[in-house]
Amino acid sequence: MARFPVSALRSVDLGTPDVGRSERFYVGVWGLEVVARRNGVVYLRADGTDHHVLALHPNARPELRAVTFRVAAVDNLAAVAANVAAHGGQVIAPPAANDAPDGGIVMTVRAPQGGLLRFVHGDAMQVPKRPAGDRPERLAHVNLNSVDADATAEFYQNALGFHLTDRTGLMAFVRCNSDHHAVVIADAKVNGLNHVAFLMPSLETVMRGSGRMIDAGFPIAWGVGRHGPGDNVFAYFIDPDGFVIEYTAEVLQVDDDYKFRGPSEWVWPPGRTDQWGIAPPKADHVKAAQLAIPYAG
Repeated sequence: MARFPVSALRSVDLGTPDVGRSERFYVGVWGLEVVARRNGVVYLRADGTDHHVLALHPNARPELRAVTFRVAAVDNLAAVAANVAAHGGQVIAPPAANDAPDGGIVMTVRAPQGGLLRFVHGDAMQVPKRPAGDRPERLAHVNLNSVDADATAEFYQNALGFHLTDRTGLMAFVRCNSDHHAVVIADAKVNGLNHVAFLMPSLETVMRGSGRMIDAGFPIAWGVGRHGPGDNVFAYFIDPDGFVIEYTAEVLQVDDDYKFRGPSEWVWPPGRTDQWGIAPPKADHVKAAQLAIPYAG
């Protein structure tokens, strides 16, 4: 297996006009747990070992404030910083002690098309919780909109050391470990957040979590189905602020022998949107929601 300077997707920071409402949703309905509060920010963990997977910030409008990755070694921070500057990005804050509750060493950069990316090493870890049967374990991937998906994918490869796993007509899938993808980059007319995917332990837990969401008044926005690239099961929802979020499971594990497939090889029959053929076409309001969340700043 190739060695990656970035070892995992860790967390996302979302800005919300009503932190209390968002907290109630993500704890009481989605299945996360508050682990810290500081300076008005609420930090939420899943059942796995990450200190937190979601940070909710008070904000005038819903927006994506940052995506955080973990790096394999502290020396990788300097290497990533140099590569970012060489490939059109900007180092906003060089490596320094992290004063947020997760600790460790943190560095913040801005990608060429916007959006803050944070890289941490030595961050605090959690004791994993006993599986509850319908709660997320960690983040699976973040899907970002890009006015030039190929250029963004090249930045992730050349500056951050990701590998391009697959490319459909609309999306580029890049990875930093054995998960088929940690970041998905969608061709779009705007830059920003498309959706955030949370990994569930199994197909059964995707279904049970989806049932809990429906009981709470949040219908499935798209799915349930099984994606092509990544082979993962999915169910999409829209949170109270309009963020599109996904329960997913069974993400394909790959290694260096995986055969890349391009747009001509990822073609569905007319009218089909997933492998099983049971997910309905994505509704217009869901498509609109996937284009509505900008980057901070």
